[in-house]
Amino acid sequence: MIERISIVVPCFNEEAALPFFYEELESIRKKLEQADIEYIFIDDGSKDQTLAVIKELAKNDEERIRYLSFSRNFGKEAALYAGLQHATGEYIAVMDADLQDPPELLPEMLSLLRKKTYDCVGTRRVTRNGEPPVRSFFAKQFYKLMNHISDTEFVDGARDYRLMTRRMVKAVLSVSEVNRFSKGIFSWVGFDTYYLPYKNKERIAGETSWSFWSLFNYSLDAVINFSDVPLTFASLIGLLSFFVSILFLVFIVIRALIFGDPTAGWPSLVTITLAIGGLQLFCLGIVGKYVGKTYLETKKRPLYILKETDQTNRENK
Repeated sequence: MIERISIVVPCFNEEAALPFFYEELESIRKKLEQADIEYIFIDDGSKDQTLAVIKELAKNDEERIRYLSFSRNFGKEAALYAGLQHATGEYIAVMDADLQDPPELLPEMLSLLRKKTYDCVGTRRVTRNGEPPVRSFFAKQFYKLMNHISDTEFVDGARDYRLMTRRMVKAVLSVSEVNRFSKGIFSWVGFDTYYLPYKNKERIAGETSWSFWSLFNYSLDAVINFSDVPLTFASLIGLLSFFVSILFLVFIVIRALIFGDPTAGWPSLVTITLAIGGLQLFCLGIVGKYVGKTYLETKKRPLYILKETDQTNRENK
């Protein structure tokens, strides 16, 4: 019996990498035993010719290639969710189009899942060669932080690249929150997961759309989605600043009783006011991030809006 593997590929400005990606996956497909591949490309509002390249590939391989095109850029998390929703295979893989996710691992991943021991075979980078040292440093600190403040396990170096069973994908899709962090969701839903180690690979073509600032914002989403420790931290800062202000008050009263009030006192007053005000604003910012995420969830907006798909194009022909 031939089993189907759905390959979910989020794409944003990947016109240069897609032909190489498809060629590489096709070479791997021919090596798979009793399995075939279904490609699901998600064009996440690309500004280049990504959609045109996908359409050309689909024209030459209508049997295997499907695609979804968003009305605008909704982000990789929305693209992942859409791809998982439309996948029809018994096994579902998530991959990037830049070939930093080694396709040659697929046969081994499939073999491990077929043994029924695991529901997911993920991948993790054991080296970060070629990555800026600053980014590598902050990435490692991020994983350390998350494993300290969250009950959900975050594996250092883990990638979105993984092969999952249908029942695990159903569990992931049941988590329908708008503010998504897939690495955390994959871990949070549970199921037995095995991680294959591999060495970091450079992009095959094109440039990454992930800047340091976008990665920083992405990490903030992870913290807010999977930990309430920052709220506790804000409360402790407020409590600490209250006790410090009491100590200052006692100190000022005692000094005035013993030595009088030799200075006007406004420098210390301004300093204390600014310090406490700054702490209040900092804590308010933490609370505001949580309130803002809650507000977005209550809107119940769709995670993405489709502009066109391969199916609609075929119906219009």
